[in-house]
Amino acid sequence: MSGAVLVAARRSAVAPRGGAFAHLSLEALSKPVLRAVLQDARIHPEEVDEMIVSNALGAGGNPARIIALHAGLPERVPGLTIDRQCAGGLDAIMLADSLIRSGCHQIVVAGGVESHSRRPLRYRTFFDGRSPEAYDQAQFTPWPDRDPDMAEAANDLARLFGITREEQDALACQSHAKALRHRSAAGGTSAIVEIDGNFRDVFARNLTPEICKRAKPVAGSVTAANMAVAADGAAFVVLTSSQYADQRGLRGVNFLSGVSMGAQPDLPGSAPVAAIHQLFEKYNIEQDQLSCVEIMEAFAAQAIVCQRGADLPDELVNRYGGALARGHPIGASGAILIVNLFDQLKTTRGYGLAAVAAAGGIGSAAILERV
Repeated sequence: MSGAVLVAARRSAVAPRGGAFAHLSLEALSKPVLRAVLQDARIHPEEVDEMIVSNALGAGGNPARIIALHAGLPERVPGLTIDRQCAGGLDAIMLADSLIRSGCHQIVVAGGVESHSRRPLRYRTFFDGRSPEAYDQAQFTPWPDRDPDMAEAANDLARLFGITREEQDALACQSHAKALRHRSAAGGTSAIVEIDGNFRDVFARNLTPEICKRAKPVAGSVTAANMAVAADGAAFVVLTSSQYADQRGLRGVNFLSGVSMGAQPDLPGSAPVAAIHQLFEKYNIEQDQLSCVEIMEAFAAQAIVCQRGADLPDELVNRYGGALARGHPIGASGAILIVNLFDQLKTTRGYGLAAVAAAGGIGSAAILERV
């Protein structure tokens, strides 16, 4: 089996729903990112074997195929779309890794895209003649009493683990502060592809505890300030076999391994902890061997539980700020974590960890390695 190498990783800026990218279709949002990541990798579109795209809110119809054709990939690339909600962007990359390790493909583009702004309206129909009923959150378990609203689930998680609103607000303030510092120091990040003049995440602001106190409660201790806003964005990486990378002289980051695990369906926020520990045990990795960590911040409570449960050092986690400071384009968020890790590992050696929780009680985690 061949190892897989990440040779390039790019993303769009993240824009809150109804903002800078509201006019863009999934394929229009993806195309510049896809072309830029292939250019970075010095790989011609004709060389690509497969493209795997995560999307959670679209209308179906295999967006990966539409994106591949729109971006100029050859017609022989079929495109595969997956939906694992928040974990989908990371899991698309893990699937690409598996295809390369198995010898099926040499070059795979993988990632995710989401447009909260352009998501279709959805209606639930009934057999007894009742009028269709609009809904926003899809069904994630077969049991209505164990299929909570995601904000309610985050509040339940906070209550179970004794996490106060003040602690959640503190993480939100910290996330915004990190994002502002990174944006100021770097003028943005080189990983972001400019689209229609937008080259940096715009949501980060000077969030303070006083502002958080005035935030509207959504579910108990979960408020508009300590949960991520709905957003639009895209992120893609190029993975190749290690043999191909060696032959072409391509430098990158090893995709060491990834794992996705199911856990308690009505407490999805804690699911990544077991996945992280499984990776640590499999590769005999200790926390002090990590160089950088990207943890999904769909909700502050969920991020706190994951960080504490895996005993991850504060100074390594979400150095660029997290989803609380940029927004949450569901299908793309897991891939954004990998793009951020890749950007950090370009200048440091060691391991990078990404982890994300998903609706229905799913946790995914992956480890990158730069040697």
